[in-house]
Amino acid sequence: MTQIKSAPQTLDIGIGGMTCASCVARLEKALNKVPGVDTATVNLATESARISLQPREVSEAQLRRTIRDAGYEPRSPEAAEQAGNATGWAGFGPVAWGLLLSTPLVLPMLANLWGQHWMLPAWVQFALATPVQFILGAHFYKAGWHALKALTGNMDLLVALGTSAGWLLSVWLWLTAHAGHSPHLYFEGSAVVITLVMLGKWLETRAKRQTTEAIRALHALRPDKAHWLSGEGEVDVPVDEVLVGDRIVVRPGERFPLDGQLLEGQTQVDESMLTGEPLPVTKGQGDAITGGSMNGDGRVLMRVLAVGHETVLANIIRLVEDAQAGKAPIQRLVDKVAEIFVPVVLAIGLLTLGVWMARGADFETALIYAVAVLVIACPCALGLATPVAIMAGTGVAAKHGILIKDAQALEIAHQVQTVAFDKTGTLTVGQPRLTHAVAAPEHGLEQALAWAASVQSGSEHPLARAVLNKARAENLTLTSPKDLVAVPGRGVQAEVQGRVFLLGSLRWLHEQGLPTDLWANEVPGLMAEGATLSAMAERSDVGLQGVLLMAFGDEPKIGAAEALAELRARGLKLVMISGDNRAAAEAMARRLGLRPEDGEVLADVLPGDKAAQVKKLREGGRIVAMVGDGVNDAPALAAADVGMAMATGTDVAMHAAGITFMRGDVALVGAALDISARTVAKIRQNLFWAFAYNVGGIPLAAMGFLNPVIAGGAMALSSVSVMANALLLKRWRPAPR
Repeated sequence: MTQIKSAPQTLDIGIGGMTCASCVARLEKALNKVPGVDTATVNLATESARISLQPREVSEAQLRRTIRDAGYEPRSPEAAEQAGNATGWAGFGPVAWGLLLSTPLVLPMLANLWGQHWMLPAWVQFALATPVQFILGAHFYKAGWHALKALTGNMDLLVALGTSAGWLLSVWLWLTAHAGHSPHLYFEGSAVVITLVMLGKWLETRAKRQTTEAIRALHALRPDKAHWLSGEGEVDVPVDEVLVGDRIVVRPGERFPLDGQLLEGQTQVDESMLTGEPLPVTKGQGDAITGGSMNGDGRVLMRVLAVGHETVLANIIRLVEDAQAGKAPIQRLVDKVAEIFVPVVLAIGLLTLGVWMARGADFETALIYAVAVLVIACPCALGLATPVAIMAGTGVAAKHGILIKDAQALEIAHQVQTVAFDKTGTLTVGQPRLTHAVAAPEHGLEQALAWAASVQSGSEHPLARAVLNKARAENLTLTSPKDLVAVPGRGVQAEVQGRVFLLGSLRWLHEQGLPTDLWANEVPGLMAEGATLSAMAERSDVGLQGVLLMAFGDEPKIGAAEALAELRARGLKLVMISGDNRAAAEAMARRLGLRPEDGEVLADVLPGDKAAQVKKLREGGRIVAMVGDGVNDAPALAAADVGMAMATGTDVAMHAAGITFMRGDVALVGAALDISARTVAKIRQNLFWAFAYNVGGIPLAAMGFLNPVIAGGAMALSSVSVMANALLLKRWRPAPR
């Protein structure tokens, strides 16, 4: 019997209670052991797990039970969203109680700095420190116990062991002290360490909310209600109830609830939150509308074309969430280090205790130094270093119209050495015009043009649209084609009015038998002008007879030449890949500032061969980015190290690319490389400080240079500093044009 395996599904589950990179490693190990789970990736910064699973073999309830058994709290999407939308002071209550109870314990330490030696009675210290230790710090014991049961460790275990040792030592010294003698107690160390760690986690959580602002801002773009136009007039209905084909009224100043097409009215539309383009765009009857954009001063009527997960806004949110939930390749190394981090620290703590006692130190002193080792060790910073930088980088990029689909593309993009561009629609406007039409001597121009338009009447190809626009302008009568056969990358064959026509590239028609001397006088001049040439021929009993030669002209995108010059100034090699003949491709390349003589133009490339050209560019280990927008660019985008797609093109291209630009601006290529470089720099800075902090701090604590209070403060500061450094990315802006 053959077992039929269902298609894998992806599930996101919110997780509460994670504190450090060791928690991530433990949860991933537990989830990956569940039968039916293909892969599980846990993200400390988003506090979530992304699980690829076989739905017939494992259920969401089983996965949630696994998370709970590991000692963590599975959260519903609603709870995770509420946590993300919490106010700035949410969760500060326990920290405030900790500060209130710990401050009196610290006052004698501060008084010593001014020469005032006094101490609170031992019973007062006990009364203040114990609630902090066992009530406010209860979650450290709970999480640490779960880690021990799983034979692993985490930050909570280190804090629980270290502070418990300090509290127990203080109780022992108090109870065994001689009458009239007031021993030095360490209640303040344990209480302050717990309070500082709680304060650090609260500041960390508050900073995390800032890294997810981009996602929340995108969710906020969709209105809850829509003005549905029924037979009885306007009716306000929830957006979730709107269907494709419904007509919706949008009033001035409101957001368009869904994707659609304008039926009535004219307005200015602000699409800045979606595309990063600050200037409003004029929209009229027949124009496409993107849900989430802001209507200007016109009342308009639109027809809904996409709802739910099919809308552009939903796709944008999905892409950003995917990038923020994913792991950069460098994070894999960090996870391996984090997995053994806590056991190593525990061993160092025991070694510190033993060495100091062997050197003659009393148990009290040796234990305090060991406690400092446990407290200062911080796997939190290691776990946060990479994901918070990725979240901040992808979030700010999305605000400026750059959607980064996965963390790997973000990490690689700054290493790009060669950028290959598709020509039509990427570097050029992509709306060619029919500039010249030359009929064969035995045919009239109008009749030949009518046949050409009829052959292409159902095509969406840019050149076909140019022919159809010309035919409509001339008020020519068209006939529906029969037996139409498309030859990818070459042309079409169809029957019109009983005649069989072939329409496509000159090269293809010559291969089919069209005489090469036909239009010999016209072709060189048109090619020298940079025109794209196409021809139509009729198949008859005497062979292939020429009917019509057509020349098309396109224009470079505004700012494309300047953007290419900026990329060249970065030291990048630029290449334009085009299906046009060499003369036409080189003429356009020169208008864009490219240098054909330096090999920056690849012409006569069939759509199916673009991926092969990209692979050639990658030879020798060069890192190549491919920028395109069409269906035929998808294989080339996938073949490149980094695929970059214009969202003004097709969904296929967007899905094949690691980075998507929400507007067709070539300058976004340089901006994407820049935000990649800055994000990777932040990742490296964070990892350096996280490792350096532990490498430097643990030995200092072991040698007795740090007491537990200072160690606890440094531990809290390490995570907060990593978060703060990553949040500096929110200030990034694309270079001004």
